[in-house]
Amino acid sequence: MSLKTLTDVSYYKLNNEINRPVNGQIPLNKDQEALAAFFEENVLPNTMTFTDIHEKLAYLVDHEYLEAEFLAQYSPAFIEKLYRFLEEQHFRFKSFMAAYKFYSQYALKTNDGEYYLETYEDRVAVNALYFAEGDEALALTLADEMIHQRYQPATPSFLNAGRKRRGELVSCFLIQIMDDMNSIGRGINSALQLSRIGGGVGITLSNLREAGAPIKGYEGAASGVMPVMKLFEDSFSYSNQLGQRQGAGVVYLNVFHPDIINFLSAKKENADEKIRVKTLSLGVLVPDKFYELTRNNEEMYLFSPYSVERVYGVPFSYLDITAVYDKLVADPRIKKTKLRARDLENEISKLQQESGYPYVINIDTANRSNPIDGKIIMSNLCSEILQVQQPSLINGKQEYEVLGTDISCNLGSTNIVNLMASPDFGRSVQAMTRALTYVTDHSHIDVVPSIEKGNEEAHTIGLGAMGLHTYFAKNHLEYGSPESIEFTDIYFMLLNYWTLVASNKIAQERETVFVGFEKSKYADGSYFDEYIQGQHQPQSDRVKALFDGIFIPTAADWQALRDQIQAMGLYHQNRLAVAPNGSISYINDTSASLHPITRMIEERQEKKIGKIYYPAAYLSNDTLPYYKSAYDMDMRKVIDVYAAAQKHIDQGMSLTLFMRSEIPAGLYEWKTETAKQTTRDLNILRHYAFNKGIKSIYYVRTFTDDNEEIGSNQCESCVI
Repeated sequence: MSLKTLTDVSYYKLNNEINRPVNGQIPLNKDQEALAAFFEENVLPNTMTFTDIHEKLAYLVDHEYLEAEFLAQYSPAFIEKLYRFLEEQHFRFKSFMAAYKFYSQYALKTNDGEYYLETYEDRVAVNALYFAEGDEALALTLADEMIHQRYQPATPSFLNAGRKRRGELVSCFLIQIMDDMNSIGRGINSALQLSRIGGGVGITLSNLREAGAPIKGYEGAASGVMPVMKLFEDSFSYSNQLGQRQGAGVVYLNVFHPDIINFLSAKKENADEKIRVKTLSLGVLVPDKFYELTRNNEEMYLFSPYSVERVYGVPFSYLDITAVYDKLVADPRIKKTKLRARDLENEISKLQQESGYPYVINIDTANRSNPIDGKIIMSNLCSEILQVQQPSLINGKQEYEVLGTDISCNLGSTNIVNLMASPDFGRSVQAMTRALTYVTDHSHIDVVPSIEKGNEEAHTIGLGAMGLHTYFAKNHLEYGSPESIEFTDIYFMLLNYWTLVASNKIAQERETVFVGFEKSKYADGSYFDEYIQGQHQPQSDRVKALFDGIFIPTAADWQALRDQIQAMGLYHQNRLAVAPNGSISYINDTSASLHPITRMIEERQEKKIGKIYYPAAYLSNDTLPYYKSAYDMDMRKVIDVYAAAQKHIDQGMSLTLFMRSEIPAGLYEWKTETAKQTTRDLNILRHYAFNKGIKSIYYVRTFTDDNEEIGSNQCESCVI
């Protein structure tokens, strides 16, 4: 019986029984029974077998399932050694969901979909061999990291590595549109091409002139950003990998852009069909000045990008609104409109209550801590990528007169529970950095030259983390407690330190640094001041015990690293970013990203299958008190934890806020008149996040009285 004709299986029923308490207890044994049944009824009978690994690899190459080139870099004896090592680790999935997700979404299958061609060990082996590029020692190290699930490549990388017929290894892209028809046309073409090859695309429209602005001397001729948004939405709907996935994109707009109200209205349920966008995500770019104006309950001015660029000679995105706000207000040459800042703030909150959008990028916060020369002007589809860009100039032939830089995202994640148990934390992180570097070095998105140039110059990567709540529960730490915040601080300090060490070593080996290194805060040494002068050692006995046996760099170690980097440079412009970690966190049997779990027994609606239940990792009577749902948690605790990580992360994090439509009594001290979630609640939390140094807020997810989730993340392109 093949995969396509499977009938009369028991594992779905067994898994569903987890959700039926027995004598007031969660029957977790049913999940283990479902896991065993899944292998017995599904995996083992439907996996193609071979006499040895050489026969298997030859078959996969001959039938064009795998590329031959990466395997040819190794001797047959070494490949056999690596596979033998993986077998000796005795890897086992810990839950039915983990195994189900891997075999349904990641394992290589025959062309007709009838049989599996890979086990988890096979996929790990192929990834290790592929990313090591002939380096046997690195291949063994990467195999060790992945089979023990200390490191998880992003879904596009893990899924596509080594495959003959594959998509790109990178996760998503960022492009900017300038204020002319040539750039808009080129941007639409870029969106079509990038969506075709599999990534989510972030686009900023902040540079576009507002509705009613003049075009070549004609008053009131411009249509503004709304029609351009519709064009991009249609582009993503059309370019969807032959129907295999929905094209995904997000458009960003600065809150000081005159079209901001219409921009937000486009996502409302009752919006006019002429402007409504159904599948496109929305994000707002928020300078510090907006928080000041709302805090003081003042009026705010919206400035015409057309007149700003005409008067100041720079695109709207590249202007520091906070620094020149008063100057713009006083300048009669700048066309401007006025509204109350809190009215706009409430519009943002209303839309977040209704849809989960918009994402919020605290753009000045991102630039203030940015160690790279240049300006961050936008983010990506999941709000964690924050890198400098340069504008392009395109002529009437759609050719680049000035080739600027745009961004491709190359992501991977540490599994916190497992990395903390690594025999060598630093060695593990350095290996992960090299795996990510391979993806960057071999990514050539030539269909969008600005992205190709940006990648070639910057060599950026984004190493992040998953499983923070799982680690807390396993070690009896309450999420948001002082000890949990201290742990987060030290953990991400270590990621920062070891990725810097690795990047410096790669720069020395290749005698290459990222373009612009000499103008960075790394080169002048100022980036390291906080680490040399500040306190970054565990303070509490509890956290000291957690890091027992793990090297913690001292001020002297940071000073030595600073000197080494000043002398030899860094290969990567950016190194760290925390993505949402969607389906891949199930395979790792851990909680997603850094946020708390939403339910102890999570309910997933799988296509054609129905509901599948996933018990939180390490759930037991012992850990149950530490697995509080995010929906029942003060979001300031979540923000505090993310803020501890943000101090060390040169890019951003996909921070989601979890709210109930009826907020539990006593959760927030300002909730004295009504329990219903209001715009004020979200306003207060966004200001709190801003004051804590958070660079971005991804989704706002609301759990309603009828057990529905508004704003639930459906993005598959960037979740790793």
